[in-house]
Amino acid sequence: MSVLTRDEAQTRAQLLDVHRYTVDLDLTVGDDTFDSLTVIRFTVRTGPGTGQDATDTFVELKPAELRSATLDGQPLDTGGLIENRLPLKNLTPGEHELRIDAAMRYSRTGEGMHRFTDPADGETYLYTQLFMEDVQRVFAAFDQPDLKAVFDLTVKAPENWTVLANGITEHTGDGVWRAATTPRISTYLVAVAAGPWHSVRTEHRGLPFGIHCRRSLAPHLDADADEILDITRACFDRYHEKFTEPYPFDSYDQAFVPEFNAGAMENPGLVTFRDEFVFRSAVTDTERQTRAVVIAHEMAHMWFGDLVTLKWWDDIWLNESFAEYMGYQTTVDATRFTGAWTEFGVSRKAWGYDADQRPSTHPVAPEAVDDTASALLNFDGISYAKGASALRQLVTWLGEKDFLAGINTHFERHRFANATLADFIDSLASATDRDVHAWAEAWLRTTGVDTLSPRVAPTADGTCALTVDHRGSRPHRIAVGLYDQDLTDEGRLTLRTRLDLDVPQTGPQPIGKRPALLLLNDADLGYAKVRFDPESSQAIREGLSGLPDPLTRAVVWNALRDAVRDGELPATAYLETARVHLPHETDLALAEAVLAFARVHIADRYLTPEQRPAALATLADLCRDLIRRTEDGDHPGLRLIAVRQFIDVAAHPETIAAWLADGTVPGGPELDPELRWRVLARLAVLGATDEAAIAAELERDPSATGQEGAARCRAALPDPDAKRAAWTAMFSGDDLSNYLFTATAQGFWQPEQADLVRDYVPRYYEDVLAPAARRGPAIAAAAGRWAFPAHAVDAAHLTLGEACLRDGDPVPALRRRLVDQLDDLARALRAREAR
Repeated sequence: MSVLTRDEAQTRAQLLDVHRYTVDLDLTVGDDTFDSLTVIRFTVRTGPGTGQDATDTFVELKPAELRSATLDGQPLDTGGLIENRLPLKNLTPGEHELRIDAAMRYSRTGEGMHRFTDPADGETYLYTQLFMEDVQRVFAAFDQPDLKAVFDLTVKAPENWTVLANGITEHTGDGVWRAATTPRISTYLVAVAAGPWHSVRTEHRGLPFGIHCRRSLAPHLDADADEILDITRACFDRYHEKFTEPYPFDSYDQAFVPEFNAGAMENPGLVTFRDEFVFRSAVTDTERQTRAVVIAHEMAHMWFGDLVTLKWWDDIWLNESFAEYMGYQTTVDATRFTGAWTEFGVSRKAWGYDADQRPSTHPVAPEAVDDTASALLNFDGISYAKGASALRQLVTWLGEKDFLAGINTHFERHRFANATLADFIDSLASATDRDVHAWAEAWLRTTGVDTLSPRVAPTADGTCALTVDHRGSRPHRIAVGLYDQDLTDEGRLTLRTRLDLDVPQTGPQPIGKRPALLLLNDADLGYAKVRFDPESSQAIREGLSGLPDPLTRAVVWNALRDAVRDGELPATAYLETARVHLPHETDLALAEAVLAFARVHIADRYLTPEQRPAALATLADLCRDLIRRTEDGDHPGLRLIAVRQFIDVAAHPETIAAWLADGTVPGGPELDPELRWRVLARLAVLGATDEAAIAAELERDPSATGQEGAARCRAALPDPDAKRAAWTAMFSGDDLSNYLFTATAQGFWQPEQADLVRDYVPRYYEDVLAPAARRGPAIAAAAGRWAFPAHAVDAAHLTLGEACLRDGDPVPALRRRLVDQLDDLARALRAREAR
């Protein structure tokens, strides 16, 4: 397939004005393909810079069969379709009409028109995910973000189905649905969702709102409908307080769809979410908060990304960084989840820090993204978490009033059009006297994470002064927290004061008497790694759980995590700190993040196989303490986290097998489907269950999630035949959907089974290349993320991986994953050397 380059896009944008797409889809012609008829009305420009009197360009599509193509009523040679490009030759200035009739393939990888049959009831659902280049899988298009047009969409579907789209849809009879004409939007934002949806509908401020899911999830959606719609309304109202430009579309639907690759997609008027957000088992309040943040994030995109869209993919951050920042801030402002920035700090920001220290790092706003394949790789922790952190720094520096004034100027200047970084910075500059152009160069055009380390020195008057050693190049405005021991409570640290500090400093900062703990970046408004002086390190070892603010504790835990990853703190020291302080933790996001890092990274990777059993025993004891502490029922979320983690670290099957047999943890919770599959997967790893038990559980829970659980369990069985079957399913065939591929991969590699799967480590690099190239970016990314043998932390594995990168020519989506995984592998090897 030919990927679109920036140069080609710029040339085509100078040549064409695209006015209107009329798209007719017939979803009733079979299980493998659907019919797609597209009419595109466009103008070829005249005047300077447009070339000769007649010129050539191309339209993109990826058909199963191209039946016919006509330009201004004249047939085109369908045999001229080369890969995904149909040439349009000798175009003269003026208006033209292009008509394309094709059969298109349904997808099972979450790209294009995804088709899913629910094993719970046999109902079929379809939805589109047209991001980057996947509109070409559904209809013919001039597929680049700056060729916006209006869209008229008609869909024929089975009689009992409902069709959702970007605009309000109307059933005109005989299964035909017509969507209201859209405003000018980019091709990648067109959306359709068709099936026998269960819907909950309402109105807000005169607009129709709806939430939708498959019928088998209806009771679970209904249980949470009030919460989801309350959050939606609250965010909608908050954005209208922030933004002067009103919501720009005619309705707001949110569809929870199966086997969705991303968290959600910001299609105007029809946001699609992965339907794991329809909770069918018990969840923590942090998981509900995450759903709220995603709702707020996607709604922010209605302005950042949909109303004003990037001109080219080098400005992905203009979409994602803003939605990430606004999503968290608006969740804090408008909902009951006022602690969302703590979760951001301990999980999302950690994602950004990790990404920014790998060889694949890139600026938040890179200056050169040459083609769409390269652009797809930049949807990562930098474009989301680092970019949002940079914006949080910008708001701290500018003040929210000037920041919002600049944003509203940006909307006014570029509504229903496209914009660049330069456009945005100019809009900000119009609202402030500060040098935002210099800020952009320092924060958006550079890579890497700065490190801030404190030095405290006595002064002549007997007090102390702070100097911050700054390794890096960016300016920072941070808070410095000074904490003293609480003399009435030996384990508690109390905040004396917070100082605002600009780094680089103009001179030492007086801080009065020496505090027990001096914490840089308190309140987590900065984006930098922080270190501790010796006195502060001692205070943390003794009193971390006594810090009063969860966000402060998040900064400390992040700093400890960074120090382990950098080889400056032994992994065992992190584990000891968790063992001492986590039993006293009250914040769910912190407890979950610390336990997950301790299990996945420290126990499974940063410690040697000989050290791992003791680490698992420590984590099991920690979880038992949390389970005992929550017996009174006052902390169900914390108890659920502890139960989940205890299952995952169980080294012996007896306790969790008894839970499964009894259907409950003593004192609760009862084992719902998620916990039952979790226990069964761990029993499979330990060799304490078999195929008969997995089949029986699948009969008990025949849902899509049950199918994934069974695939995960079967791949985890410590049996050569089970491993062989899982491997064949992943790498030799195309039958696994994206979710079943991921589930199988998650079960396959287990540290307890290192000897059994040892020969598969070199086979991975031989067998992964072909399906990654054949099945597309979604499977390539899953193969690089979930099917990677991360447990095999040794130099020989690193050598194998480096050879694959050098000689194997992996496709870009796989290459990026391998680069990151191998860097993490090298980091794990270095962490094992820390003492």
